[in-house]
Amino acid sequence: MLQRATFAFVNHLLAAEGWARARLKPFAGQHARFELGPFAQTFAVAGDGSLNACGDAAPAAVTVRLPDDAPLRFLTDRASLFASARIEGAADFAEALGFVARNLRWDVEADLAGLVGDIAAHRVAAAGRLLRASGAAQAQRLGANFGEYLLDEERLLVRRAEAGAFAREVATLADQLARLELRAGKLPTPD
Repeated sequence: MLQRATFAFVNHLLAAEGWARARLKPFAGQHARFELGPFAQTFAVAGDGSLNACGDAAPAAVTVRLPDDAPLRFLTDRASLFASARIEGAADFAEALGFVARNLRWDVEADLAGLVGDIAAHRVAAAGRLLRASGAAQAQRLGANFGEYLLDEERLLVRRAEAGAFAREVATLADQLARLELRAGKLPTPD
């Protein structure tokens, strides 16, 4: 049921954006697979540029593996989400899917206007944008605070500068040990 709702929503977005369907039409009949941790979905591009769910047995021309923190990144930093995705397969199909995924937007206001009218839809959409912006800022602050807690309070993580200094110390010690072994090898051995 969730799968059906997801594809209905994505196809609703594609129906509102002719450029997106036109970008996907040349790949009609090809399959792609999105993977997020243990969840995976294979889909096919239809002749009109819409997407249809299909079984996992269908061979995928493109596989897109999203990082485990994709839901959080989707809400806070979409650019880093797409930059960290691992893509395998046909380059032209992958590029078309990536372009559509990066640029497809939901015009919430237009959909709401059909239900409640233009003025109310505009006000609800403005309130939603304000709420989303404050939520994203709070999520970023929460992430920064949690990172600081793991670094400073629990000492479960190490700052990059500290890790670099430690690596340099280890390299220095390894160099000193190698020189000591050379000197020790030159010492006369007691018989």
